[in-house]
Amino acid sequence: MDTNTPYIASLTREPFMFYEMKITAKLLKEGLSEKEIIDKIFNENLYQYPTERSLKMRTRACIRRLNTLEDKELIDWVVDRPVDISRQICLYAMMKSSRLIWEFMITVIGEKYRTRNFSYGRIDLNIFFTRLQEQNDTVANWSESTVNKLKSVVASLLKENGYIDSINSSKLNEVLLDYKLKDKIIENKDETCLSAFNYFE
Repeated sequence: MDTNTPYIASLTREPFMFYEMKITAKLLKEGLSEKEIIDKIFNENLYQYPTERSLKMRTRACIRRLNTLEDKELIDWVVDRPVDISRQICLYAMMKSSRLIWEFMITVIGEKYRTRNFSYGRIDLNIFFTRLQEQNDTVANWSESTVNKLKSVVASLLKENGYIDSINSSKLNEVLLDYKLKDKIIENKDETCLSAFNYFE
């Protein structure tokens, strides 16, 4: 992850979206173009949203995340491999497309795994965002409601991926990284993020 990559708050509208990522990955696997995917998901409401307002925006976000993997096989795995592994790939894609998630997963979650400190709470999110606000003008200018929404997005993705049992958990679970995904991460020269998946050489 390039440290010059800006922090963006669009995650408030584009959370983990596992269900949407699987649908989008399936269409990419079938060989549809980005425009065809957007049109098909919009026209057939494949995400099954009650309104069309955010359909195209979220479809583009899913395509963008999947494209950050730069690996057709990984995109195929989102569709074909067991749910827990598919979720890990989607989390990896989310990390690669968001500096905020990349840094949180490595500096907070990865560091807890490295030091074998399995305590977890809202305070970890608060400290992370406070530090970012002190270090970065863009983040410092985000409203309190934006920051709170982002904290909710992060907490939800941790729950969806089995890192915590509930939003109010006080304990971090140990996760097991799929060995094939581990090899892909190393191939992509993203070894830095292995700690976020509780993997250490």
